Amino acid sequence: MANDDDESSTILDLTSCQLRDLSSIELPPTLTELDLTCNRLKTLDSRIGDLVNLKKLSFRQNLLDDSGIEPLCHWTSISELQELVLRDNQIKKLPDVSILKSLLVFDISFNEISSLNGLSKFTSTLKELYVSKNEVPKIEEIEHFHDLQLLELGSNRLRVMENLQNLTQLQELWLGRNRIKAINLCGLKCIKKLSLQSNRLTSMLGLKECVSLEELYLSHNGISQMEELSTLLNLRVLDVSSNKLTSIHDIENLTLLEDLWLNDNQISSLEGIAGAVAGSREKLTTIYLEHNPCANSQDYITTVRNIFPNIQQIDSSMFA
Repeated sequence: MANDDDESSTILDLTSCQLRDLSSIELPPTLTELDLTCNRLKTLDSRIGDLVNLKKLSFRQNLLDDSGIEPLCHWTSISELQELVLRDNQIKKLPDVSILKSLLVFDISFNEISSLNGLSKFTSTLKELYVSKNEVPKIEEIEHFHDLQLLELGSNRLRVMENLQNLTQLQELWLGRNRIKAINLCGLKCIKKLSLQSNRLTSMLGLKECVSLEELYLSHNGISQMEELSTLLNLRVLDVSSNKLTSIHDIENLTLLEDLWLNDNQISSLEGIAGAVAGSREKLTTIYLEHNPCANSQDYITTVRNIFPNIQQIDSSMFA
């Protein structure tokens, strides 16, 4: 019972309460986590600024705009905050949260951010930064994030991959649904998950030195040739669906590959596929080849199952 009391005084979850303000809510001074997701808040309750023990604070899915979150800039008492979520509001510019010296996670996705201007004021302690589904045209002011492990900038207006060279701890880079024409990892070799889905790529050039990659997502581009993959020996997931590929190349020595997505391309024949995927024949559990000419043959499923003895899924067909 004591444990329940302790938790109620440190964690307050007010998700989906349709609150317009917090006037009827008691905020214990011992709070470490406050979740106000999915309410109707337009302004911030000043009492939040006095919660000196607060570590996690979420205003996800409210009605906050730039003036509504302005008080955050002055709340020095919550300077030890580690996680701040402003996702899905009506914010147009990055707030000045330079007082949050211990911030590890910042999420301002699904807003109306038109520039990353102001990021230079953020603490260098940041480990995860989410700015997806905004209107950002340029990657900038991130050079000081030496400890950043995850960067999410999907669904923006980016045309160029740039200024990434100092992010030497980066493990996940999510840049899907932008306007990027070429891969440029700025020399980074530490990334484990890379998403460039739904961009304007016509080539895979720029990948070969990113030897830590475990998951690579390149679907919905204009890529016509598989290349620079042979050095990615740690790759487990490869998604090159919905491109312009006519054959399978450069993955024969990838021995850890488990998921291979090749659907919606122009691969005409299954002939040679065993050799093309030789290294992962035993390891591969999922392959998608549907919506290629090669998938129209009568014995398509049987042929693929014979090639991959441990396959569990071919397209939408599951096998025990």
